[in-house]
Amino acid sequence: MTIVTAAATLLIIAKEPVPGRVKTRLTPPYTPSEAAALAEAALTDTLHTLLRVPARRRVLVLDGTPGPWLQSGFDIVPQVPGGLDERIAGAFALCDDGPALLVGMDTPQLTADLLADVGRDGHDAWFGPAADGGFWALGLADPSHAGPLVRGVPMSTERTGPILRRRLVEAGLAVCDLPLLRDVDTASDAASVAGLCPPGSRFATALDLLAEVAR
Repeated sequence: MTIVTAAATLLIIAKEPVPGRVKTRLTPPYTPSEAAALAEAALTDTLHTLLRVPARRRVLVLDGTPGPWLQSGFDIVPQVPGGLDERIAGAFALCDDGPALLVGMDTPQLTADLLADVGRDGHDAWFGPAADGGFWALGLADPSHAGPLVRGVPMSTERTGPILRRRLVEAGLAVCDLPLLRDVDTASDAASVAGLCPPGSRFATALDLLAEVAR
């Protein structure tokens, strides 16, 4: 087991919230512009949450161009070409020695408390399972392990999370399981997640505003 007590490098992998490119499974019932507004709100909530987590560095690994939703405190780097497995491996390759944690932009209910012990509790890996069978977080005490662990994992399937976690265990890593969270993929997901968001959530507010407009 690798004992690590340093603050982690925090990575968020995200797409620029452009209509027609993000959250396409929200359309219908939402329009592409409304889906992009919800994506932007979810991304903004996630960025604000990561600013409250102790970190040695915070990195936005972005497909697209930064917009007014971006807060200071993040380094911006482009995603590498390829499938999601390659892009995740490329994100971890940005890290130096020491723990690193990657999250996505689909869980605006995420709180800083859920991530407080990552890199500080003596585990080799941290795994956040998603309700749809994927995963919302992956942390590694040694980020250089990411490539062999992630490359080749089939992404966006109900088997993605279990396959990845099995790889972590088979690599001999001591895994800390983070809480199960629900990704925002469909309108039903959006409604459920909004109810779990902390007070002041931009995502919950954006969803409420769209509901008012539809009345």
